[in-house]
Amino acid sequence: MGNHNSHEKAAGEQGGSSSSTPRGSQRGSRSGSSGELPEKQEVQHSTSMVPVEKLAKLLVQRSQKEDGVNGVTENCFTKYLFPVYPELSHHFFRYLLKVGKCKNNHIPLATFRQQCERIMAMLDDAAIIEAYVRMFSSETDESVVTPDGLRNLLYISYKLSMDHYPEGPQTCLMINKTLSAVINGCFNKKDSHSAGFVVRWLEEHCHRLIFPVHRYCVHMLATRHRDIEARVESNGVGSGLELATPVLERGAWGGAGSGAGAGGDAGAGAGGTSLLPVSAAWLLAGTAPQLYSRPARPPPALHAGGGSAAALWLARLVCAVPSHWVPLYASKEHGLGANRFLHHTLAYRGPTLVVVASDEVSVVVACPQEWRETHQYWGGPDCALIQLYPTFGVIEHAPKMLYLNTSIRGYPHGLRAGSDPRKPLLAVNEDFDSFTFQGVPYYIRAVEVWGCGDQTSRENQLEVKKWQVREAERQRQVKLSAADWIEHPDRYLLELAGRPQYNNSAS
Repeated sequence: MGNHNSHEKAAGEQGGSSSSTPRGSQRGSRSGSSGELPEKQEVQHSTSMVPVEKLAKLLVQRSQKEDGVNGVTENCFTKYLFPVYPELSHHFFRYLLKVGKCKNNHIPLATFRQQCERIMAMLDDAAIIEAYVRMFSSETDESVVTPDGLRNLLYISYKLSMDHYPEGPQTCLMINKTLSAVINGCFNKKDSHSAGFVVRWLEEHCHRLIFPVHRYCVHMLATRHRDIEARVESNGVGSGLELATPVLERGAWGGAGSGAGAGGDAGAGAGGTSLLPVSAAWLLAGTAPQLYSRPARPPPALHAGGGSAAALWLARLVCAVPSHWVPLYASKEHGLGANRFLHHTLAYRGPTLVVVASDEVSVVVACPQEWRETHQYWGGPDCALIQLYPTFGVIEHAPKMLYLNTSIRGYPHGLRAGSDPRKPLLAVNEDFDSFTFQGVPYYIRAVEVWGCGDQTSRENQLEVKKWQVREAERQRQVKLSAADWIEHPDRYLLELAGRPQYNNSAS
């Protein structure tokens, strides 16, 4: 969906910290086939690299004591740096061995420090994605990526996001289906792809899914030395770290939605009847433009549990919690039809995601602004059409690709999406009981609409609805004057029915 600079800005802000990335690092460009950053990107030794030096010395000391090796071993690397995510640790350590050109199965202190500094200095989106794709490439050839390798990388990103979910750790019963859809979209039943192909595919379809892994790794490299010094070996989850996973409103459609109840499992409800389980929300958050997962300030309660002030400050820099995604309309709850869709969706002045599902396919229409009825195509540059299941992919991302008309005569009725009005990619008929997607007809099983704006957008919509109800009641009770009755449409209907005179005293 194109490179977004918010991650770069966050990383740039880290550069000003004495406990994060270096101030002297330059913006990187796409790395070469070796997966390393260009040699021209020198990392200046300053006070900002003190945490990495401390971490390297502590890991070497632990390796000498526990493994009898003068260097960083994988055992101590996993035990003290990534104890909660051993698979991430394995791939990370193997990557450092490879790019550091280590001859043994341990990493010398100077090499470890140099490679960690380079990873923390990466600011370019493409360089970050390529580094982690190569991290999870084939054991024998780093230029080849298998479906299992990409699945492992995406699953770690999902786990990180779910483990740091603001309402507590979550699970989703649909995660295997969600990951399989992404793998199907990337590999298309092939056994492998080049690392460059996978990087380009991720950049086009869901590039932000990789950034939580990088944020977490940078966070741990910059702060973990404190816990090791304090001999805290059991805690490795990254206290105070929040990742960009949309928080779905709890109790949507009576538990059919997304958020878990107190102590409950988000996936259980999400996998039941909702078209947008938590894993699908995680996937869409890494796919749709950032407008749809706009960060909101984390509530103070999230920070009450632990972590130093410095760790929490760094966590706010490297990641943010988006605003809640609010359920606006669900056909299973509110009924399936154009009038039901319009009633629950119009007047919401914020971005929305419309999920249209049949038994065979699920499609998401990303609308960046308030829905409106017109005979023309409209929409800003953040409009998108995304296929969610069974094969994931961004179908189109362009302005002026949305169309909604249920009343204007002489023009097609229904909801449409696609930049070519003569051949829309998605066309929902006026009765909202069937749709055509890429030329193939389907019956609609369910439709859902999720509001992705702030809380004010939802409150304003509810206020408009209340006003409409009050206005309808007022119109029903008001007595019309003779002047108003002359122009009233009911007068015209009575005349058509054969009663041109309606004042009994006149006869």
